[in-house]
Order: sequence, then C-alpha cells, then structure tokens
Amino acid sequence: MSREKKVAIVESYLRGLAGKDISRVPFAANITFEGPRVGKLIGRNAVVGFLTSILPAVKYSSRIQHIVEGDFVATVFEMETMFGVDQVFDRVQVCDGELKEIHSFYYPQPNQTTAVP
Repeated sequence: MSREKKVAIVESYLRGLAGKDISRVPFAANITFEGPRVGKLIGRNAVVGFLTSILPAVKYSSRIQHIVEGDFVATVFEMETMFGVDQVFDRVQVCDGELKEIHSFYYPQPNQTTAVP
C-alpha cells in the first residue's frame, strides 16, 4: 500500500472525528485503541463506541503532519474540544486498507489566563 493511501486512511479518521461521523472510517474488526485516559480497547465495537462517546466534545482538528514508516503513520495535530485545545500525537497502524491500531497521546494546552510566566 502506498504512503498516500495510508495517509488518506488516517485522514478519513481525523475528518470523521472533526465531522462527528466515523461511519465511513475503515476500522479493522480487531482494531485496538489506547490513550492516556482510556485503557486498551479491543475490537471495532469497543473502539467505535468509545469514539462515538467523545464526538460531541470535538470541534475541529488542524495542523496535520504525517510521518509514515512501514505500516505505521505518526500524525501530529491540534484538536479543539469543548474543554480546550489538545496537542495530539496518534501512532496508527494501517494494514490492508484498514485502521488496525490507534495509540493516542494528547496534552491540553495551558490556559493562557492561568499559565505561569
């Protein structure tokens, strides 16, 4: 599979989050998802259920950069939610045209009014 195809699959996931519709995202049946605030989820139903639960909080994502090596796409972006802006790094495994694994790391930006100089 080409680099462009892998990136397109990851971007479909990011567009799905920002557009609050992940129905067209090609999740593998045995996909796994892991993040700093959620333990490892296994299987399409568990992952889609979790992602669907956070969709109402998502406003948009921007500043996308992709690094591709083998079956993995490392994606860096900002995601604005109702709670603020998160800096996000997702390591995604793409196999046979499907998302096989998502390991998400995200960090909220400090509130500019309360940040210590």
